[in-house]
Amino acid sequence: MSTPPAETLATFPNPAPQRDFHIHMEIPEFTCLCPKTGQPDFATLILDYIADKSCVELKSLKLYIWSFRNTGCFHEDVTNRILDDLVSVTKPRYMKLTARFYVRGGIFTTIVAEHRERGWTPLPTVQLASFDSQSTTRG
Repeated sequence: MSTPPAETLATFPNPAPQRDFHIHMEIPEFTCLCPKTGQPDFATLILDYIADKSCVELKSLKLYIWSFRNTGCFHEDVTNRILDDLVSVTKPRYMKLTARFYVRGGIFTTIVAEHRERGWTPLPTVQLASFDSQSTTRG
């Protein structure tokens, strides 16, 4: 028995709400329909976020993404709609959704939509030096 697509998103409590940590997801099998031609559009969705109190549950995200398979939508609309729905249920400190649509008529389309919680600013990124064994002389 197969699981049907779903339009609801579930969450679970952030296991470390005291810390800003980066959650990165890649969803390479997103599909929807072109609202003009009815032909399928394919995209890879890249979701990056800093959770506050809730994180999105992966199975519900998969079923939610699947619910767009037979829906006609413009790339710009569907990207912003997905971000709005995710922000609505998780209320993150920061969230960015990048939708990289595959070529159609010789054109690749990438849509980037962001949400930032009012008053939240990211901590500075720490860059650690890497050790290059090729350039180091041992004596």
